[in-house]
Amino acid sequence: MSYFILNDGKQLPDIGLGTVHIQGATGLESILTALDAGYRLIDTSTNYHNEGMVGAAIRRTPISRHEILVTSKLPGLAHQYDMAIKLIQESLYRTGLDYFDIYLIHWPLPKRDLYVEAWQALIDAQKFGLIRSIGVSNFTREHLNRIIAETGVTPAINQIERHPYFNNLETVRANNELGILTQAWSPFGRDKLNVLEDPVIKELALKYDKEPSQIVIRWNLQQNVQPIVKAASAKHQLANLDVLDFELQVADIEKINALDRGEAGRIAGQDPDEYEEFE
Repeated sequence: MSYFILNDGKQLPDIGLGTVHIQGATGLESILTALDAGYRLIDTSTNYHNEGMVGAAIRRTPISRHEILVTSKLPGLAHQYDMAIKLIQESLYRTGLDYFDIYLIHWPLPKRDLYVEAWQALIDAQKFGLIRSIGVSNFTREHLNRIIAETGVTPAINQIERHPYFNNLETVRANNELGILTQAWSPFGRDKLNVLEDPVIKELALKYDKEPSQIVIRWNLQQNVQPIVKAASAKHQLANLDVLDFELQVADIEKINALDRGEAGRIAGQDPDEYEEFE
């Protein structure tokens, strides 16, 4: 596996494991299988309701804690400064970890207009030693510019919706210009969009003798985007890591970019300027 270097100097593996909807004993076994396969970045969130499971898997694996990177996220109910600090601490107690390697604001919630306050809480939590790297999720260029202007601190990461039907290139460009790593959540579009069944993706899979999922992962990596992929089975987990032995031609990357459906391609209509998440 190769690596991304964050603007704070930290190093991340190219591919992370998403855990949304992965819970309980079966979820724990899935995380252990992924760690055994070679995943070293595990992405969770308070509102995935599985932080405890992720923490249990990390305690059970023979892999050293310092080799595993854990991401969690601040929910909308805790954007106020004091609540944010307490919730970060509570999430650490829940996972049984001493610190999070990465911690993100899950959604900006601009209608509430507390995301700058939440960002300041993450800045201070990093100073307190609760978090190693801080970032955001689902922030637009406008949201990013504001938190940087008002705090002087640039996020290391912006995790956004990105898949072939919603490539979100404007936000990717904004992140690149600001020196922020783009992470792609749900890079396969989730089941209802059937991105992996798209004729263009399947045609490219045949061309390169790869799985459709591997084509989408390479499409992200070659555009400086880190995919956070969800895969429960050992077979799919291994396949998603087996993407470093080929490169997509520029013309094929453009073919995938052309699949973009704009706002109609969003997974659940989750526009960051409108979406409110309070779990």
